[in-house]
Amino acid sequence: METISIIGATGALGGGLATRWARAGYSVIIGSRDAGRAEAAAQNLNAQVGGDLASGLDNADAATAGEIVVLAVKFQHQRDTLKQIKSGVQGKILVDTTVPLVPPKVARVQLPAEGSAGMITQQFLGEGVKVVSAFQSIAAEALSSGEAIECDVLVTGDDVAARAKVIQLAEAAGMRAWHAGPLANSAATEALTSVLIHINKRYGSDHAGIQINGVSLKSS
Repeated sequence: METISIIGATGALGGGLATRWARAGYSVIIGSRDAGRAEAAAQNLNAQVGGDLASGLDNADAATAGEIVVLAVKFQHQRDTLKQIKSGVQGKILVDTTVPLVPPKVARVQLPAEGSAGMITQQFLGEGVKVVSAFQSIAAEALSSGEAIECDVLVTGDDVAARAKVIQLAEAAGMRAWHAGPLANSAATEALTSVLIHINKRYGSDHAGIQINGVSLKSS
């Protein structure tokens, strides 16, 4: 199994993914701007899963150490974090979970001029990195609950093999995932997050998600 570095794993989404992958047997490196905070989170994760699969490093070192890197930071921190990890992710798959939410109107779709957060990441890191966009439609609360996740993951990226690897990781974490086309399509998957936030607010939930019907995964 590959070693997965999660940049921003001290947050709710990154922490939930880290926990699920550790439970699936993956070695996980927790990345944070503060190496001490990352190590503390890793020790807490090891205690939860009853093993020694997690370690903590600062963002730059975590990006260098991981075979697959996951970016799980807020949109306002995206560019600064990309600067920290750019050299360490060259030649690797980077999974971008970023959603371009612009407070205070986070329930309104507000895509960046580049088209999507995923496109920002690809343009900034260059063609030496295979950027795959995924996990935007999964509630952080659902990931951290440890319960079965009933909503699906849409995976976009220009490299089909890289998308397939991320689908494998999603399945290992207990989710059903789908090829959703090239990275340009991340504009649609990222926009869905604001739609789901609106639905959550309107109907008093925090776990709204999507499911794909009418097609079998066997055909993928």
